[in-house]
Formats: sequence, structure tokens, C-alpha cells
Amino acid sequence: MGYAAAWGSLVAGLASVATLPVAIYATRFSERYDLLHAGFAVPVAAALGLVSLALARRAHMRGTLTLDGRRPAPARVGRVLGGVGLCMAAAAVVALGVYGLLEYVGSRE
Repeated sequence: MGYAAAWGSLVAGLASVATLPVAIYATRFSERYDLLHAGFAVPVAAALGLVSLALARRAHMRGTLTLDGRRPAPARVGRVLGGVGLCMAAAAVVALGVYGLLEYVGSRE
């Protein structure tokens, strides 16, 4: 079960990191889908990052319970990718907040 959690962590981490760039790239091919609409992918990326971190922790805990004590390598990569995905989601939240603030200040004049 530890390896299943490790591979799940890796897959969820990859999906977390890929979610925002894919959402932004999709805006280039749609007339009805603007860059601001890509902000709806931020919670998805954050949730996938959290899932990746949780699965990496589960794989880590299961690895410490084995006789050899080795932790699965995909869990380490999944943990890093999950952290990167969460950082990307946080940066996107800051960018959307700054955009909203600038729109608010610009509309008052």
C-alpha cells in the first residue's frame, strides 16, 4: 500500500503543477475564455497539491514501518511537486488579489 500512495502522490503532484499552466494556455485558444477565467483553476491546483502532500506523508509513514526502513522515491518527488503546486497556487492568489485591487483603485477615479 505504501507504493500505491507514493505513486498517487507523484501523479497528484504532477497534476497540481500542470493545472495552472494548462488553464492559462487554454485561454489562448478560446474567445469566450479569458485569462481571468483561469483563476478558477487555482483551487483545483491547491487541492491537488494538498492531496499530493497527504499521500506522500502516508507513504513516508508506511515506509518507516517496514523492516528495511526505506521510503519510496516517488513519495519524495510527489512531496516536492505538491509543495511546488501549492506555491504556484499561492502566487496565483496573490496575482488575482493584486489585479482585483488595481481594478478597484482604477474604477474609483
